[in-house]
Parts: sequence; C-alpha cells; structure tokens
Amino acid sequence: MPELPEVETVRRTLEQLVLGKEIQEVSVLWPKIIKKPEPVEQFCDALVGQTIHGIGRRGKFLIFTLDDYSMVSHLRMEGKYGVYPKQEPYDKHTHVIFSFTDGSELRYRDVRKFGTMHLFKKGEESEQEPLLNLGPEPLLEDFTVEYLRQALRKTNRKIKPVLLDQHIVVGIGNIYVDESLFRSGIHPERVASSLTDAEITKLHQEIIATLSEAVEKGGSTIRSYINSQGQIGMFQLELFVYGRKGENCKRCGAPLEKLVVGGRGTHICPSCQVRPS
Repeated sequence: MPELPEVETVRRTLEQLVLGKEIQEVSVLWPKIIKKPEPVEQFCDALVGQTIHGIGRRGKFLIFTLDDYSMVSHLRMEGKYGVYPKQEPYDKHTHVIFSFTDGSELRYRDVRKFGTMHLFKKGEESEQEPLLNLGPEPLLEDFTVEYLRQALRKTNRKIKPVLLDQHIVVGIGNIYVDESLFRSGIHPERVASSLTDAEITKLHQEIIATLSEAVEKGGSTIRSYINSQGQIGMFQLELFVYGRKGENCKRCGAPLEKLVVGGRGTHICPSCQVRPS
C-alpha cells in the first residue's frame, strides 16, 4: 500500500498535471469505489463544471479541492492516477475517468479495486470519516516529541502496531515503521510504554528523517507503485531492513529476519534491534 512518501509524490506530480483543469464529464465504471454520495450518479453530476484548484494530502489520503467540493481519495493497495489524451483507449483496470474540457482525462486505475473516493462540500471533509479523528502529520509541527511520548505512555501495545495506528500518527505504514524502528534500534515487539525518553526522542527523529528522505527520493517502488507520471520511486535502494530477509545488515552484517508482529510481516536485524526479554 502506498504510504505517506508515495502519496505525497503522487500529490506533487498530479499538481503539475491537472491544476486549473475543468471537469466536463465523469465516468464511473466500478461504482463500489465511490463511497459518498450515493447513488453514484450524484457524484458524477456534482463534479461536472468543477475546476481543480488544489491537491492536498492527509496521511495516505489525497484531497482534490474544487470550486464547491473536496474529493477525498485513498489509493489502497494498487490505486494509481494518470493523465491521458481522451482518444487513448483505457484498459480493464480503469474504473473512474474524469474528462476535462481541454481534451485530456484523469484516469483512476486499480487492479484490486480497493480504492475509495468520497465527495464532500468544500470545508466539510475533515468533519466526517474517513478524515475524522486522524492523528497528526509526522512531517508537520504538531507531531512533537512530547506528543509522541504522551501517546506511547498511554498504551501497553507493542510499538509497531501503535505506529501503524492512523489515530496516533498518520501516513506511516509497514515499510516506514520497519525502517524507523531499525534506525532507532528498537525491536518492534517492545511494549510502547516501556520506551525510555531517550528512545522516544530517537524514534521521533528517525520517523521524520526516514519519511523526509523517502519523499525526497519519490517514495519506494515496492511491487507495482509508480507515481502519476509513470516514474518509479528510488528510496527502496536506501532500505535497511524492509524486504531484505536473509540479506546482511548494512550496519552490523548480521542476517536480517522476518517475523509477524500485530499480524503484519516485519523485518528486523536481530543484532541491532534486541528482542525484549
């Protein structure tokens, strides 16, 4: 699933491609992707004549700002946006088409059909699901060391599931939790409330550093992720542990391991990240 760096990269590339374009027609070929409003015809009709003025991001969600509406889009596992000439044929995995007055189209493709789109009156998108009650953005000022310390002190869950909880902090998924924990020297099975102040400070620093570096490099190309211009991210070349089971640790040389924590495949260095006793 695309995480914060990948979604931020999609946001940035889409801004280059669709800002200022007016929607002439919307075609929904797989109605289950549209979660609000219902029926899907209301979604299509509302967007006709709307111009895209901005594209924001909240965690892993894209937010398209139009004249009167905000469209909240989640890519889930395989969702992708691309801009194409109207005359170019679309394939069977294209499920939503936004046709613009200039003859181009923004197409949403999703092999697994898990993506979602919600349409709200502009300004109301943060007051309802799916954006309601999300945690702070890890690259913004409200994600402080003190905030993280207070959040971890309140729970006896293992640290990895806590960091994956989008109500605690948004945008971090499996890849970047594994990487941040490795860089912090923290085993993913540590109880969150057991972390020392020094460990929390280090973890806070590494979450921000890991995500910032990944955004700079366009995200990680894991499986089929590409951005909206067909380009791959390059951060996967910098990964320390994720997807490297059996390879040697870049820091100490020990063989990397994969285990399951909170139901998620988890990559660690057993030497750099000591298992809790």
